[in-house]
Amino acid sequence: MSEAETRAPRADATRNRDQLLAVATRMFGSADAEPSLRAIAREAGVGIATLYRHFPTRESLVDAIYRDQVARLTTGARELLGRLPPATAMRRWMDMFGDWIATKNGMLDTLLAMIESGEIAHAQTRTELLAAITMMLDAGRAAGDLRSDVTADDIAASLIGIFTVAPRPEHEAKAGRLLTLLMDGLRPV
Repeated sequence: MSEAETRAPRADATRNRDQLLAVATRMFGSADAEPSLRAIAREAGVGIATLYRHFPTRESLVDAIYRDQVARLTTGARELLGRLPPATAMRRWMDMFGDWIATKNGMLDTLLAMIESGEIAHAQTRTELLAAITMMLDAGRAAGDLRSDVTADDIAASLIGIFTVAPRPEHEAKAGRLLTLLMDGLRPV
C-alpha cells in the first residue's frame, strides 16, 4: 500500500463527505421522489465531481446513508439510555426510528433494488435494530418502567405500523400521538 492509500483523509475531504451525507439524508427524508445527485451536491455546496469522488454511484450514497442511519439508531439507543430513564429513552429512540423510516422512503427504489441484489443485508439490519430495542426494553424492565411481556418484535411491528399510517414529515403530529399511545401501552399496569 502506498503512503497516499494509508494516509487519513484531509480535513476538508472529511467535511465534504459529512456534509454530503447530512444533506443527502435530509433530502431523501423530505422528498417524494429520489432527489438527483446533482441537486444533492448543489445543496451541499460542492461540485458534482466532489460528490462522485466520495460516492461514485447513487447506490454507494444510499448505502452510506443507510449504514449511517442504522449506526445512529444502534449507538443512539446506548447514548439515550446513558442519560435518560429507560422509558424516556425508548420514546426518544422511536422518534429517531421515524426519521430513519422517512429517510428510507425517499430512497426506496434504490434501496429495494440493493436489498434484492444482496448489496444491503436487510436481515443484519433487522438483527441490529432488534438488539437496540431489546437493550432498551431490558433496561426498562429492570427499572420497572416498561412491561415485561413485550418483545422487540412487538415494538418494531408497532413502529412500522405507526409510520406507515402516519409517515413523516407530513403527519408529524399524528405520529407523535400514536407513539404516545404506544408508550402508554408499554408501561406496567
